[in-house]
Parts: sequence; C-alpha cells; structure tokens
Amino acid sequence: MITLSGINKRHGHQILFVDASLQLNPGEKVGLTGPNGAGKSTVFRMIVGEDPPDEGDVVLPKRVTLGYFRQDVGEMSGSAVLDEAIAGSGRAGELHHEIAQLEANMSDPDKADQMDKILERYGEIQGEYQDSGGYELEAKAKEVLLGLGFDDDQIKGDVGALSGGWKMRVGIAKVLLGNFDVLLLDEPTNHLDIESILWLEQFLNQSKAAVLMTCHDRDFMNRIVDRIIDVDDGQFIAYGGDYDFMMREQEVRATQKEAAYERQQAMIAKMKRFIDRFGTHVAKAAQAQSKQKKIDKIDQLEPPRKREVVSFQFRQPARSGDDVVKLQGVDKAYGDKRIYQGLDFDVQRGERWCVMGQNGSGKTTLLKMVAGHLSADAGTVKLGSVKMGYFAQQSLDLLDNSLTIYEQVDQQFHLESIGAKRALLGAFGFSGDDHEKRVANLSGGEKSRLVLALMLFDPPNFLVLDEPTNHLDLDTKEMLVKTLSTFEGTMLFVSHDRTFLRGLANRVLDVSACKHGQPADRYPGSYIEWVEKTGMEAPGVHS
Repeated sequence: MITLSGINKRHGHQILFVDASLQLNPGEKVGLTGPNGAGKSTVFRMIVGEDPPDEGDVVLPKRVTLGYFRQDVGEMSGSAVLDEAIAGSGRAGELHHEIAQLEANMSDPDKADQMDKILERYGEIQGEYQDSGGYELEAKAKEVLLGLGFDDDQIKGDVGALSGGWKMRVGIAKVLLGNFDVLLLDEPTNHLDIESILWLEQFLNQSKAAVLMTCHDRDFMNRIVDRIIDVDDGQFIAYGGDYDFMMREQEVRATQKEAAYERQQAMIAKMKRFIDRFGTHVAKAAQAQSKQKKIDKIDQLEPPRKREVVSFQFRQPARSGDDVVKLQGVDKAYGDKRIYQGLDFDVQRGERWCVMGQNGSGKTTLLKMVAGHLSADAGTVKLGSVKMGYFAQQSLDLLDNSLTIYEQVDQQFHLESIGAKRALLGAFGFSGDDHEKRVANLSGGEKSRLVLALMLFDPPNFLVLDEPTNHLDLDTKEMLVKTLSTFEGTMLFVSHDRTFLRGLANRVLDVSACKHGQPADRYPGSYIEWVEKTGMEAPGVHS
C-alpha cells in the first residue's frame, strides 16, 4: 500500500537514512521504534509529503486516504468540541458541515432567491454523504469522544477552553473518525489516561485501517501491532511480531553477532601470533606471508553496537517514620462538583500505593492535597516525619530557563563530582552535547526527565508522583521502574503505564466511588493481584 524505497535523508549534518526501504501493507498494524532522534517522526512527514526524502521514492496509491495524528495539533477555538472533531475527520466531516450550512440557508428568508441553487447542491452531496457514513457521524463522534475520556458537558463545550492535553485528545478523535485507509499515529497515548488507552486499544484492533505508529507504551504496542520496524543506524529493520518479540530477537541477533565477531577476532589474533613468531623464520616465512594475505582479504566484522540504557546507582533515602501520611474526614469539592466526602486514608512506611479511578474521580486532587498544593474543604491531612518529593506537570515550571541542562544539575548539586552528575544525566537520556542544551529549549518530555533526575539524585523518602512516565521513552521508563523497584522509601502515585503499575504498586486505591459519597476501595496487594482479582486493568474496564 505504502512503499518507501532507496530513501536517503539528512537533517543538517545528521544522517537519518541511508538507502532505506520499508513497506506498509493494507490492514496491517506496524510499530515504528528506534532511539530518540533516529527519524521516526520524519518517516511520517515523508509519507504525507511534508518533508520529502533527499533521494529515493515514497509511493502511495492515488486513492489511499491518510489520517495523521501528530503531537502538534495546531490551534483549536471557536467551535464546540463535537463540531471540531467532526470538522477534521476527512471528507465526511467536510460534507457534514456543508450540509448543516445548506440546511441553515434553506431556513433563511434572505436567501430565498438562491433556493434553487441551494437545493441543487443539497441533492448533489446527499448521496456522497450517506455513502461516507455521514448520517451516523455525529453519533460516532460522541462515542469516540466518550471513549477518549470526555464527558457530555465537555463534548458540548468550547474546544478553545480545553488544556493542551485535552486538545490532543480532540486531535486523536479527528483521525479516528475519518474512516481513513491508513492511520499514522505519532505517540497517541501520551495524553491519555489508562481507561482511554484501553478503549483506544480496542478501537484500533477492530479497525480495518492499516496503522503505522510510534508509542512509548509497551503494553499498548504489544496488543496492537503484528510487525515492528526498528530504525537502526539509518536502516529499517523489520521484525515479524510485537515489541516483546523484537526485544527477544534483538538479544538473539546481538549474541550471534558478538559470537561471530569474537570468533573472527580470535582467528585473526592466532594468525598474527604466527606471523609475529615466524615472519623472519626461513623455513616458515612463506606460511607467514600466506597468513598475512589471508588477513588482508578478510572482510572484517564491525564490533557489535549496543543500544544500552545508562545505569545509575541512586542513593537510598533516610528512613522515615512508620506513619507517612494520614487523611481523616476529608471533604473536597469544586463548586457543585463533589470529589471527596469524609475520606479516610493512611499510608505506612514502605507502601507503594497506586491511585486508580475513572476520569474525573479526583486522583490528581488527592495527590495535590497530600503534597500540600491544595487544601481540603474539611478534615485533616497530616504528614508524618518524612521528606517528600512531589512530581507533577507543574513541577516543570521550577526549572530555570536561563540555564543549560548541566548548569541546572550543577546548581542544585554543586559539591557532587562531575562524573556523578554526567552519569545521572546519561541515565535520563541526556548525553554528550545534550548537556549544553538550554532548559528554555527543551520539550515537555525532556523537562520531565530532567525534573525526575533532580528529584532522584538525592531522593526523598516519600515520593508523590502524578503521571511520572508521561513523554518518557521506553528505555527511560524501563530504567525508572528498575531504579524505583529498589527504592526503600514510600510511594503514592498515579500512572497510566501498566509496566510502571505492575513493576511498583504493592497497594491499590480506587477512588472511583468517592464522588458518589461512597468510600474508596482499598486493595492490600499488588496491581497484578488486583487485576487478577477484579478482572479489570482500570476501574470499569475489564481485561
């Protein structure tokens, strides 16, 4: 269906692709992977014609339709969320709004003299509108928006009043509604909660469209794709399975390459020893010369390259008291919207609570109250003898935009060694020239990584984390889960990443029922055990 062949592409001095080729077939679901900066987003832009290759061909059938979701969804304002979603959903969306305008014109007395022309146009497009599923479009749009976490009031409300994250959800809805032949999805789960992610999994699995996507959610990738294309050193390397299959296959191939390289090096070393020993020996000089000719003719293997996550030995925090935080009789409401009524909840040393709850149930509100960033309307929130670290998206505002990445770390930990600070940054994906990047020029994901690095270099004994894995790539997530699994302090967190939940949570708090005046549901075991017991991966969503 879509073919990229003989692609060469560079950005400035950086070579992205060298004679690279890939193919996306009708209906198949493909994951596009590779390290940051490898050129994954460039692949999407080449396919849609925004950034053509320097050399090579991008071939699409003439009538193929493309839906492209990108992180930059552009400006949205001046219309209801429902209308905005429909407007961007391809040809059916265009016809929907034209028909609505034509129907309004039919009722306008001032346009009576144009009625024949209006009726003629209305008749012309009705058939196409029906064939494209237009008459079901509004109902489908509501279904998609509800699946992505919007409530009825938001759907009717002004799209311009939404935050950036919610506008991203509208951008996803536009692409899903378009009935496109091909969906190009660049990090579609970044701004979704776990319930919306699970809904999107189901939607894509049922879709007949071909899908090419990048994603930092391992579970999401595994459940959708049937093939992986990994961007590796300027080439597209295909793997006929999901993300986990690729990881196993890469390990096998790396082991084989390492063994072949070592065998060849051992053989060459053995011949060189013979040459060094007998090169001047009259009786064996001819043999030595023959071996040297063999060495010269060998097509020597390159030492295997390894894509490794930099490890860093984080310090363990000082021991806290047994009672970490205690909430008694807590009430919280926003206007007429009640979030908590009489909430009792306590956290003990060493517990790692994940807070679950359906959209709008108050997960972030709970964390803000515990962190002291929000006051309860009634009741008490009492911290024990702890040193708390709180991570939320607002934490990014505490960075100094005038500093470089390294200067930001050096300012906070001036007495630490240069090597320790560089190792810390490397563990969070900042290496080499990255250290000289200005904080002001960092993306949201890069700022998140930097804030987490600063927090964990000298970790507190009570971590309160609100969506800490947003924008983190798979390698950094893996490092973070591995690091926090040995953390001896206490944790209270919200996360939509199931790898993070499985790896860390040893307690589950479901606050879904609290807004109805009912008590929170506490489960005294791990997230894995909670899923097994309830049959749900998120409240209300059965696995």
